[in-house]
Amino acid sequence: MNTPNTNVMSKSTRNTGKTWTRTEVTQLAKLANENTPTRVIGLKLGRTPGAVYTKASEENIALKPTNQSPYNRSKK
Repeated sequence: MNTPNTNVMSKSTRNTGKTWTRTEVTQLAKLANENTPTRVIGLKLGRTPGAVYTKASEENIALKPTNQSPYNRSKK
């Protein structure tokens, strides 16, 4: 008898379809300010990268290019 594998992760994220809370928006702004890649922000907030881009645009939060150093290292 075959049983379904319940350990397979679904492609949806945990907050898909839910409205953004003020706390999530604050965390989005903080992570964006720290130059965190959009995909990583999405993983931390349980959102898709597309949702992160959309919300950042709605809230006028600048998502910096990810090819810059996220660790504030100065070039010598």
